[in-house]
Amino acid sequence: MNGRSQVLLKLASLALLLFFGAAITARAQTARLEMGQLDRLGAKASQSVDVSIDERMMQLAAKFLSSKDPDEIKIKEVVAGLKGIYVKVFEFEREGEYTQADMASIRSQLTNPGWTRLVNVISKKDGSIEVYLMSNAAQIGGLVVLASDPKELVVVNILGPVDLDKLSQLEGQFGIPELEIEVRKPKQKN
Repeated sequence: MNGRSQVLLKLASLALLLFFGAAITARAQTARLEMGQLDRLGAKASQSVDVSIDERMMQLAAKFLSSKDPDEIKIKEVVAGLKGIYVKVFEFEREGEYTQADMASIRSQLTNPGWTRLVNVISKKDGSIEVYLMSNAAQIGGLVVLASDPKELVVVNILGPVDLDKLSQLEGQFGIPELEIEVRKPKQKN
């Protein structure tokens, strides 16, 4: 191999390393969670819900929403920039059908750079709720809500720029359960 061929081979190798490095970094920074490991809970659950709406399906669904109905207009505005909505809900007849170990793989993904836990509420009576945001600079790239009680487990993963003020309008839509999200308005100074 001559000197020129060796230089071209080194440049090609470097380009491949950069490409794969960028692909790995991009994968690590995605707001989409891997939730397939929860599928086995479906066999134990008395009821389960699995919603997977990617960007293409969301755009298609938005076309069927009315441009005259105020509620549907609000929903269109909320989902306009989203890249996906993924929801898993499992309801069980008895307590103890799932364990915290079942959630460990979800929580481990939320320790990656970019994810920040905003809310962590734990109640022995009412269960727990955790809310995580993925952000880079000033833009929110995704949201995850983990809600659990002894007989129910809910994972909501929303991809894309999330407007927290408008998010509560998605409750009860696209398979997202009623989470009773309240957005408080700042008090006006007199």
